[in-house]
Amino acid sequence: MNMNFLIVINDAPYGTEKAYNALRLAMTLQKEHRDVQVRVFLMADAVGAALPNQKTPDGYYNIERMLKSVLNNGGEVKACGGCSQARGLAELQLIEGVKISNMKEFTQWSVEADKIMSF
Repeated sequence: MNMNFLIVINDAPYGTEKAYNALRLAMTLQKEHRDVQVRVFLMADAVGAALPNQKTPDGYYNIERMLKSVLNNGGEVKACGGCSQARGLAELQLIEGVKISNMKEFTQWSVEADKIMSF
């Protein structure tokens, strides 16, 4: 059975563990269930997770590395365009593979999803 998961992240990449936990779920789904499609949509302050060159102290989780893992294992990652514009990020370079999106595409992903998880 090929299930389609949509994981929505609304919170900043650091400061809480919501993005971390969302991406742990995404990565575990990809590892344990190869037939599952994983899509991640970054909204609100989570769009900051799409910025490259994140530096975290040794021993701490790194959201950039986690997003790259999701992408490298066939997942899709999109960032809300309006949210990115509101935060001055729309013109900045993003992690390779992350695309700027919109509410129309987010709605389409939601309709296509078998399960939606929100963090």
